[in-house]
Amino acid sequence: MPSQSSSSWHSAARTSCAAHSAASSRPSAASARHGGCQPAATAAMAAGTGARLPEGAEPLPALGAAAARTPGAWPPRAVGRGLGGGASERGLGAWPAPSPPPPCAVGAGPCGLGSSPGRGRSVGGAVMAGSEEEPRYSRQLYVLGGGARRLPGSAVLVSGLRGTGAQVATALVLAGTGRVVLHDCGAVCTADRTHQFLLEESDLGQNRAKASQRALAELNPRVVVEAHVGELSEAFLASFQVVVLTESPLEEQLRVGDFCHAQGICFIVADTKGLAGQLFCDFGEHFVVDDPAEGDPVSAAVEHISQGNPGVVTCMGTENSHGHLFHDGDLVTFSGVQGMTELNGQEPVPVRVLDAFRLEISDTSSFSPYRCGGLVSQVQQPQECSHKPLCRALEEPKIQVASPEDLPRSRSLHAAFRALHAFRRERGRLPRPRAPADAERVLELARSLAAQPGPLDEDIVRAFASVSAGDLCPVAAVLGALAAQEVLKAITGKFLPLDQWLYFDALECLALAGAAQLTETDCAPRGSRYDGQIAVFGAGFQEELRHQKYLVVGAGAIGCELLKNFAMMGLAAGPDGELIVTDMDTVALSNLHRQLLYRSADISEPKSVVAAAAVQRMNPDVRVTAHQNQVGPATEMLYKDNFFRHLDGVASALDTIEARTYLERRCLRCRTPLLDSGTEGTRGNVLAMVPSLTEPLGPASTPRDGSFPICTLRHFPRTIQHTLQWARDEFEGLFQLPAEQVNQFMEDPAFLEQQPPGKALEQVRESLRERPRDWQDCVRWARRRWQRCYHDAIAQLLHIYPPEHETSPGVPFWAGDRSCPHPLTFNPDNDTHLDYILAAAHLFAQVHRVPPCRDRAAIQAILCDVVLPPFAPQEGLQIPLTEEPTEEAQVPTDHRQLTELTQDLVQWRQELVGDEDTQAPLMKPIHFEKDNDVHIDFITAASNLRAENYGISPANWLTSKRIAGRIVPAIITTTAAVAGLACLEVYKLVWGCQDLSCYRNSNISLSACLMLRVQPPPAPTYRYGGREWSCWDRLEMRAVGADGQAMKVQEVLDWLQSTHGWTVTMLLCGDIVLYDSKADAETRAWQQAQRLSKSLEDAGMPQQQDLELLYICEGEDAEAEDTRPPLLCSLP
Repeated sequence: MPSQSSSSWHSAARTSCAAHSAASSRPSAASARHGGCQPAATAAMAAGTGARLPEGAEPLPALGAAAARTPGAWPPRAVGRGLGGGASERGLGAWPAPSPPPPCAVGAGPCGLGSSPGRGRSVGGAVMAGSEEEPRYSRQLYVLGGGARRLPGSAVLVSGLRGTGAQVATALVLAGTGRVVLHDCGAVCTADRTHQFLLEESDLGQNRAKASQRALAELNPRVVVEAHVGELSEAFLASFQVVVLTESPLEEQLRVGDFCHAQGICFIVADTKGLAGQLFCDFGEHFVVDDPAEGDPVSAAVEHISQGNPGVVTCMGTENSHGHLFHDGDLVTFSGVQGMTELNGQEPVPVRVLDAFRLEISDTSSFSPYRCGGLVSQVQQPQECSHKPLCRALEEPKIQVASPEDLPRSRSLHAAFRALHAFRRERGRLPRPRAPADAERVLELARSLAAQPGPLDEDIVRAFASVSAGDLCPVAAVLGALAAQEVLKAITGKFLPLDQWLYFDALECLALAGAAQLTETDCAPRGSRYDGQIAVFGAGFQEELRHQKYLVVGAGAIGCELLKNFAMMGLAAGPDGELIVTDMDTVALSNLHRQLLYRSADISEPKSVVAAAAVQRMNPDVRVTAHQNQVGPATEMLYKDNFFRHLDGVASALDTIEARTYLERRCLRCRTPLLDSGTEGTRGNVLAMVPSLTEPLGPASTPRDGSFPICTLRHFPRTIQHTLQWARDEFEGLFQLPAEQVNQFMEDPAFLEQQPPGKALEQVRESLRERPRDWQDCVRWARRRWQRCYHDAIAQLLHIYPPEHETSPGVPFWAGDRSCPHPLTFNPDNDTHLDYILAAAHLFAQVHRVPPCRDRAAIQAILCDVVLPPFAPQEGLQIPLTEEPTEEAQVPTDHRQLTELTQDLVQWRQELVGDEDTQAPLMKPIHFEKDNDVHIDFITAASNLRAENYGISPANWLTSKRIAGRIVPAIITTTAAVAGLACLEVYKLVWGCQDLSCYRNSNISLSACLMLRVQPPPAPTYRYGGREWSCWDRLEMRAVGADGQAMKVQEVLDWLQSTHGWTVTMLLCGDIVLYDSKADAETRAWQQAQRLSKSLEDAGMPQQQDLELLYICEGEDAEAEDTRPPLLCSLP
């Protein structure tokens, strides 16, 4: 694709991509096709302002209307950590979210996930409560939505099991497709192993489909994987919902395509040749997309609705002051509206956007006056797609592109692939690598076949043909992932399918210095497993790959794909090569649907160790080492500057802003190339940081942490995010903190003296008083807690602020962002009520080491005997209405009460210590775990009950898990594509490319089947000390004196003076002042005589070998603080 440079794109691309649900990326029917996107698409994507989650962005027509709902970066820089934002894609942490998503509509879970708010984990009607499927696929369910229920019953044929077919089949097996049939009549050869990662050396000579079947069957025991070596007869094809052809001749594509079109079978062609790939989809003339959008339906809390024709709806701003995300023509429904109740439950009505906070709807003049509350929610509508069969689409291609500028290139590739088929029919082979005569013949055929408008780009056709015999694992990964996502669209009805052609290429790799001079001899086959790669880059380049030293930080989904590609490429496969992978995490069940190096037997094992062993099996020559360390300040003595300087590159597969920023800073300081990758759902990006050439990635924008005002959570929630955060706080306050306090009280004799008089001591006494004797006591405790939270607390609030309360005459208190709650009455036959009792009692029993019971009937029987005193309001209780900090009420309030409390606690401790049955520690604190079903049961029930108090639409189990667990939607297709794109940049780094125009920053949206690859921004320069500097420049000195010890401060000052002519007025290391010219003469003399190591030691700084010093010189501008080259000192 044509290169484009845009610093604004890069800047925006650094922005954290947050909650997957908040800005639905709703593809419009007018996606980019033959004729190109609207011009706005190019500007938006090139500027990095495409579909950002959750707040939307500028319009991207090809991505769809809702891809542009608020400003921000389309390419995800990171995944959300705020409520609704998502937890870690890997175990090294999580990526913060700038804001929580909008509240879910009634009956709408994330990405169309079901509607059951209770204990059933509904996925579009398929209840997964208690099944093994949900823990394994939960991250994927948030991407595919309700249509995921169709995967187990689907059957897909993948024909062609070389690199692309292997990637397609692997993604489908990991995703849980019911039946995957592999077809290939060829035998495994040595060269297959440069791109087909399922094969081992022992498979040589065996049928590819059968050999691949054995490896794929191990990936997911729930999927039936079969091999077929016969012909693709019509009777055989008729049993599949989707047929995928890779590596097929055009005649077979046309025959199978015609049959599939006639039979209503979704048909996909995926083909890669060298550095280019082709993707085609025919889903029939009447394919219905049930859920075209990505993310939750757009929703907003209502602040006011006018009586008029038309009525005007005023929406509340979110915590970060963003308005609504609706577009003109969106269909919406209302729920929870008080006063103007006629709107609740109405048929969907269209809206017209007036501004960022106001919507115009239908006639409300005859409705009751609006009082307060309510939620307005978008209703997503199915869309129908119509595709031509391949025989027509070949002649009348609709080509999807990210920008109009890409269309001529894609048209030329369309002609080139057709010409390649013709060449193969004519010669019985592909063009020989770097054979000019063969390339010219392909060009002649392309000229004769080209019927598209516009000129044929002959350079593109020649370049394509010259390496078309090559096979590259990264290219197969990209195209295979795109094709697999189209298969999932066909099965699930989620997202609009490709319409109808897509072309991808990385032919910019051929512009590398020296690549054009490669000859047919350089690229001829050697009988090596790397022949497919040698055909593109030559044998000398393959030798360079063997010597590389690379660090992969993170062995999660992206890390696994990177390592797989590196093994196929032969990176670090020489005696002096080294591939280091480090990850602190262990394998979890929820990893298995997208992290292909792990199996069920690896659960709880260190990821890096398992991943390294898998790399060794794929390619025993790769010299891979596993570390289990975090790369951060705590490990700087292990990963010193020299460690980074000796690396040829670093691949980041991290998922926290902090960790990624730290890694980028270290690579910048040590001038080490860095490739940074990120995904969320079906979107991902790759950013290249190349010393001296590109702009450093720099820190991502600081996102919001997902926190909410305390008074909102405690008394005035408006959205399901508020009630879920309240439930998280409840969990911690009931099952973690009290147990920790009691254990500290029991173990530390000085605990009572250390605690200030007040709530902490009272809470310890309360916890000891509530210690249950048996399971029945746990149930009774849970019932009392239910009453306190959902009846008594609400009744107390209404006692202080009755429904008719006014803040001033004529101004109701319960209006605007305050919804008037109502107390609940406990009903043991209500599923949500009983769910709360069961989960709360279970957790309370676990804290106190009491055996729990899951018998709902037995619990109901216990509840029948529970008698609670009637509610009696407290008088004089104050409820804060603002976020101003208030002093906690002191408990107890006088010396006598404090003495009694202390005596009670001392006596309690003595009795417990003397009791032989007392276990140590006394209580077991429970930390919230998003993959623990009981924890999510409690969160879901607690949140939905509070939502019922306030008239907020409830969230189902999966939605609650995602938001409360801050889970990042994730799927194998996106991670595979992103890793493939990153490895294409590795080729350029290994080549030693110093041409910025050859590098690419990449952004993908698989839901819209779009890809944008742009040239990274160049390294900025600045002036300092009378000369121009690059942001990559630094001053380096070996700070070792003549005596072999660390230099004195004066020697450093002298070095700067003699080397650069700068007179230093101040020298610092962090916050430590090493020299200050304004100090008195005695102090200056003492500072100058100090050795660097001694100065830092005296300041309490940990011993370091590599220092970065800050200096200020005479005559320096005030604004020069951030624009001087850093001074790096190496101590002995």
